[in-house]
Amino acid sequence: MADRVPRLRQVVLDAPDAPALAEFYRRLLGFSRRPGDGSDWVVLLDAAGTPRLAFQQVPSLPPPTWPDGPRPQMLHLDLTVETRAELDEQHERAISLGARLLTDQADDPAEPLRVYADPAGHPFCLFVGSPG
Repeated sequence: MADRVPRLRQVVLDAPDAPALAEFYRRLLGFSRRPGDGSDWVVLLDAAGTPRLAFQQVPSLPPPTWPDGPRPQMLHLDLTVETRAELDEQHERAISLGARLLTDQADDPAEPLRVYADPAGHPFCLFVGSPG
């Protein structure tokens, strides 16, 4: 019994427009929206049907001012790709879906990465590396 620990179900992001932010991540990550969710709570499922991300409607949300400013990011998502070419391809996708580039370190030989803000201002990283 001592070896039992809670399992992480999903990560929940607050958003002033939960359905719109859920749609951004649905398209970016290829997830599906859980049937029956409304406008104040949306869950995204991976290909196996496992909950991965959820979005909770809030009346307002001042976006983080990362890397500088009074409001830290508090949490961010790390997303990986396998090659530098895929990093560039996914960069174009993220921008076309509404992400905003915050930091570009794609030329870093040790760990190429880019940091973005999603449409609600939450930072997320996209980098070349192993998924595990």
